Amino acid sequence: MPRYVALFGSINVGGNRLTMADLRAAFEAEGFSDVETVVASGNVIFSHPARPTRGLEEKLTLMVADRFDMDCAALVRDRDELAAAIADNPFAGTNEDKFVHTMFLDGQPTQAQFDALAADKWIRPNERIAPGDRALYIDYGDGVGDSKLTGRMIERRLEHKGTARNMRSIARIVAKLDELEKGAA
Repeated sequence: MPRYVALFGSINVGGNRLTMADLRAAFEAEGFSDVETVVASGNVIFSHPARPTRGLEEKLTLMVADRFDMDCAALVRDRDELAAAIADNPFAGTNEDKFVHTMFLDGQPTQAQFDALAADKWIRPNERIAPGDRALYIDYGDGVGDSKLTGRMIERRLEHKGTARNMRSIARIVAKLDELEKGAA
């Protein structure tokens, strides 16, 4: 059975507090198997019969809204898609891993949407962005904390919901998937 990773946006930020134990229990109650969390920010590894990830995203978004009264995006990717989020990121290895992110999106922005975001006056001179496959690659330059290039701003400009992870976090999730795969073999 294939393994997937659900990357939730807006969990354990702002007022959306949710323990990973409660999130795991919700997955298991919905019939997902081999459920594990990685890092306490809404990264859930699970097994599920092969299905288009878009359907899984809708199901998980509804599950969290219903069980926890939270409106948050659930972006689902498999191991290869996560590894590509590192390999295809043109900024990977050019700055500290904590400043280089992939923002996973619920759809593919148009070139015009990307161009409008790239021309935004709020992007600092040392920040860089590049389009990806249902993703936006971001180099925050000197740091994320003071940037105006926030998730909400990006979602508004691209008209897609998303959630970002830095290179270090994505690498940890891919390593965990590889470890689980070796254990299953």
